[in-house]
Parts: sequence; C-alpha cells; structure tokens
Amino acid sequence: MSEAWLSVEDIAEHLGVSKDTVYTWVAKKDMPAHKVGRLWKFQASEIDDWVRNGGAAVQENED
Repeated sequence: MSEAWLSVEDIAEHLGVSKDTVYTWVAKKDMPAHKVGRLWKFQASEIDDWVRNGGAAVQENED
C-alpha cells in the first residue's frame, strides 16, 4: 500500500513546529516537498529521514 501524502498542516503537527517553520525549511533547508498545483505535499517517511540526517538542525550562523 502506498504512503499517504500529507499537507503542510499535517507535517507541522507531525514535527511539532509551526506551518511558517515548514515553509521556511522548504525554502531554505531543502526539506523534501512536492508541489502539487499550489499546494506543498509531503511524505512522512521522507521527512523523518531528512530530520534524522540533520536537515532540521539549527546552524550557528542562522538568525
């Protein structure tokens, strides 16, 4: 069975962050996301791998 596609709201809840944080990560940190029309869609397995590999880590030179 195929994995469900999640919305920005769903992935923000999954990670415990705001929707604004998700949009920032998509734009600046190469968060794995797929544009479907005007909407961003995510797969939890891709996001979990990205987090485990340090994608969401805070860099010292970030604002």
